[in-house]
Amino acid sequence: MAVEKSPATVAATPGVPLVLTAGEVDRTAGHWGAVWKGLKRNRPAMTGLYIVLLLFAIAAGADFLANNKPYYMVYQGRSYFPLFRSGLVRFGLGKWQPELLNMDFKTVAAERKMFPPVPRLGSDIDLTVPFEPPSAQHWLGTDKLGRDVTGGLIHGSRISLSIGFVAVGIALVVGVALGALAGYFGSWVDLAVSRLFEVMLTLPTFFLLIAIAAMFPPSIFLTMAIIGLTGWVGIARFTRGEFLKIRSLDYVTAAVALGVSTRKIMFRHILPNALAPILVSVVLGIASAILLESSLSFLGIGVPADTVTWGSILNEARSATFAWWLALFPGAAIFITVLAYYLVGEGLREALDPRLRGSR
Repeated sequence: MAVEKSPATVAATPGVPLVLTAGEVDRTAGHWGAVWKGLKRNRPAMTGLYIVLLLFAIAAGADFLANNKPYYMVYQGRSYFPLFRSGLVRFGLGKWQPELLNMDFKTVAAERKMFPPVPRLGSDIDLTVPFEPPSAQHWLGTDKLGRDVTGGLIHGSRISLSIGFVAVGIALVVGVALGALAGYFGSWVDLAVSRLFEVMLTLPTFFLLIAIAAMFPPSIFLTMAIIGLTGWVGIARFTRGEFLKIRSLDYVTAAVALGVSTRKIMFRHILPNALAPILVSVVLGIASAILLESSLSFLGIGVPADTVTWGSILNEARSATFAWWLALFPGAAIFITVLAYYLVGEGLREALDPRLRGSR
């Protein structure tokens, strides 16, 4: 007669892989379901989440919201889709038709043209309308070169968000790797990594970026890398603390006894259970990276001079205090974005912490 083994017996049997039972999967799904319910009860956090999703949509569709190429055009009896064609050309998937090469779509005499809501890029220069206040033609005004502020904010959202995510992505990889090593192995590894934490905390990221900008030509990718390589300490410390707490639990001890490899124990069994504080740190880190990039662009460093970002538009307001729209609209965009990320981060912290989950 076959005896059915319980999950505990299976886990303790040599040679049998350590797997999650159906009950454990349900508990995991139930945990994240409870987190989502807790987040939905937090109205400020949900408002911040909706703003973040709106920013994602604007950044993803920037070319379709503000562009100097029409969606659709009828020229000499033929139909063209210049905006979509430009996307294919950018990614090397197509070529411009000979009749459209070097064409000024704004002035060409076409039978029909359909432009995006903002029919210009943020980098398009029009010296006939410098410092034009908000109007029906330029919704949020123009700067000293006649560049449209609305287009600059729309395309600048893509740069700001990409810098935030790439920089925090770099910090996440470095921080999780070092924090996991320190927390799991302890001993001299923990001591060495902890000393590295202290050294990195003494480095002033902002002034380091200024010094690097003085030595190298402006580069968005260099800015991303420096922010990421100097901003991983918080993530690493959270990861280390969680690994120190979790490595002594029974299921980790059972995995070690079964001969599961160290890499699998660290990143398959411990890391998924240590994600809560790391997620909060990542969300708050994105907000900090966006704010740091905006500060650098405001000072005129960190990104190429011809790249329009929220901070670079603010920089234009320094020499033209009468152009209030150059300070108000990009400043509001930075404030709302950073605030939205902080609201989401605080909401996640409350939803993931059982002690705070029922406080609302």
